[in-house]
Amino acid sequence: MFEHYTKPLLPPELFLVRVLRYLGFTIVLLSVSLGIGVVGYHYLDDLPWLDSLLNASMILTGMGPVDPMKNDVAKWFASFYAIFSGVAFLSTVAVFLSPLVHRFLHRHHLDESKK
Repeated sequence: MFEHYTKPLLPPELFLVRVLRYLGFTIVLLSVSLGIGVVGYHYLDDLPWLDSLLNASMILTGMGPVDPMKNDVAKWFASFYAIFSGVAFLSTVAVFLSPLVHRFLHRHHLDESKK
């Protein structure tokens, strides 16, 4: 997926394309994760769409719920969504940062054979 450490760095234009592609992956992952929460809160806890968005956004970013859950099904959903969100958000950040970290490591790679 990324160039091998023995290959030269990508030119800045191609690197920008890579970063934008990974930004696109990040937006899709966050949108799907947020969508799961919004739909779940709306249909399982009878929250209005805007309140569902607020709750899902707060859980997804690790801030915590805003509205108390009204029934047991909603509480089960909120519990599993919170666990899913912790993993999903951190994984999404890792996807976004991977080309940047790779470029940094590639640029500062020390070839052991030259020592």
